Amino acid sequence: MGTFFLTRNEIGTAADILRRGGVVAVPTETVYGLAANGLSEAAVRRIFAAKGRPENKPVSLFAADISEAERFCHVTDAARKLARFWPGPLTVILRRRECVPDAITAGGEGVGIRIPDDETTLAILRSVDFPLTGTSANLSGEASAKSAAEAMEVFRGRIDAVMDGVAPGGVPSTVVDLTGRFAKVVRLGAISARELENALGEVVEC
Repeated sequence: MGTFFLTRNEIGTAADILRRGGVVAVPTETVYGLAANGLSEAAVRRIFAAKGRPENKPVSLFAADISEAERFCHVTDAARKLARFWPGPLTVILRRRECVPDAITAGGEGVGIRIPDDETTLAILRSVDFPLTGTSANLSGEASAKSAAEAMEVFRGRIDAVMDGVAPGGVPSTVVDLTGRFAKVVRLGAISARELENALGEVVEC
């Protein structure tokens, strides 16, 4: 399988590839991610195959905005309060709706949601009618790609296309689980516990 390089002007081509069940490497405000139709079991399994990722490890979903996220997860009041950090490096775990395949959540009921702060990736999200997988562009256990060139080097022949762009890397997203009674920080990253507490008006578990 050939892997195409797509410029930032080829949003439509990237969207067409994703609609056909393909996989595209896309930039975010942290690292490159591997995007596929997050509601297609077959497309999601292509992500796992490309990364060599164990199937018992869940992956997050990218949404264009919080209104879209409501289509595939149960958005809580706490999630709406934390939406002030979107687009940006915050992943919120919410209870999924039935349309989300088990391959995304590894059979669990929670699904990670993030709105990436990258105009190219947001434009792709607005061009399709489904969320995208938001897993990092790396072979399982290895460092994540931070540029189109790095993504192409790792995934040439494994995925359909790589979007032009540069991801700055640095601190990863903060991950907060909102499926329980209280907010729980799963991973501290770019957004601090103090910032989360100020937004929620309550103490978060770490």
